[in-house]
Amino acid sequence: MTESSDDSYLKVKNLSKSFGSFEAIKNISINIKEGEFVCFLGPSGCGKTTLLRCIAGLEIQSAGLVFQKNKDISNLPPSNRDFGIVFQSYALFPNLSVFSNIAYGLINNKWKREDIKKRVGELLSLVNLTEHSSKYPSQLSGGEQQRVALARALATSPGLLLLDEPLSALDAKVRVFLRKQIRDLQRKLGVTTIMVTHDQEEAQTMADRIFVMKDGEIIQSGTPNEIYTKANSPFIASFIGSMNFIPAVVSNSDKVQCNNVELSCNTVNFKQNDSVQIAIRPEDIQIKKENPDDNILPATIKEIEFLGSFQRVYFESKNLTGDLIMVDIPSSNARKTKLNINQEIDLYFSKEDVRVYPV
Repeated sequence: MTESSDDSYLKVKNLSKSFGSFEAIKNISINIKEGEFVCFLGPSGCGKTTLLRCIAGLEIQSAGLVFQKNKDISNLPPSNRDFGIVFQSYALFPNLSVFSNIAYGLINNKWKREDIKKRVGELLSLVNLTEHSSKYPSQLSGGEQQRVALARALATSPGLLLLDEPLSALDAKVRVFLRKQIRDLQRKLGVTTIMVTHDQEEAQTMADRIFVMKDGEIIQSGTPNEIYTKANSPFIASFIGSMNFIPAVVSNSDKVQCNNVELSCNTVNFKQNDSVQIAIRPEDIQIKKENPDDNILPATIKEIEFLGSFQRVYFESKNLTGDLIMVDIPSSNARKTKLNINQEIDLYFSKEDVRVYPV
C-alpha cells in the first residue's frame, strides 16, 4: 500500500498501542519532513518510547499505519525498515573492538572489505574517535561509547535515525558536549532524526520541532520557541522551563484580580468573573521599569540562588499571592544592583508576558 505523495518523509496515522487494558499511545498522527530533527518530549510513562518503538517495528501497533517515503511499513519487520537506532544503554558488543562494532551492520549487509574499512574510517573521523578504533567498549568513557553507538547506527546510511534517551546515562558536562556533536552531525548528514527525551533542555537545544506527550497523547507540537512562548496548557508551561502560577479572577477584557492586586493582561478569551491562573516566566519579570504600561508589584526579597550566569531571586508579595515569586536576574545586573535579603523592591512585567489559563 502506498500513500499519496506529499513532503512528509515519515507519516504516522492514527497509531495506537495497548498492553492488555492499558493504552500506551492513543490515536497519534504526525508528519515529519525529510532532514528534520524532532523530539518526543514528556515525563516518564507518557508513551514516547512506545511510539518510537512502533515506528521502528520493535513493537507492533494495535491500530494505525506508518509510512516512510510514502511506503507503508506498518507490518514490516525491523530488519526491513530503513533506520538506525541508538539506545540509552549503548548496546555495544563488549567482545568487539570499536572498529568491529561500527562495521557490524556493514558485514551483515555483505559489504566488501575495502569499502567497510573506508566507511568505518569516515565515521570514526566524524565522531572524533579515529585513535580509538582498536579499543574495546570497556576501555572507553560513557561519552565515547555513545559516539561509537551513534557511528554504528549511521554506518549503513539509514534514511531515519532513532535516538532513545541517548544522553540520559551521561553526566551533565558530557551531555552538553554530545548534544552539540549529535546536532552538528545531524545537520551535516541531513538525516531525518527522531529523539525521545524527558529533558526539556535537550529538546529545546536540539530539535527543529517538539512533540510534547502526556498520557499517551501528543498535547502540543511546534518549534522550541513556540512551545516555550505559547504553551497551550499549564502542564506544558511548567514542564518546559520554570513558571510562576498565580490564581486570579477576570475583571474585564484586559485585567485580572489577584488577591488585592489588579494586573493588566489579555483576557479576551475569558468572561468577567471567570476563575483563571496567570503564568509569568521568571525571566520576564524585571527590577527596572521598561515601559510606561508595565504592571508594578511591590515585593520583598526572601531568597537568592546563585546559578552562574543568572541569579534566581524569590520575592514575597502577600497582596498578590501566598507563594514566593521567582525572578531570574542576569548576574551582572544583580551585582550592580546589590540585592539583599529583606530588601523591598518594585517588580515590573508587561501584559504581553502574562499568560492566562483556565482553572
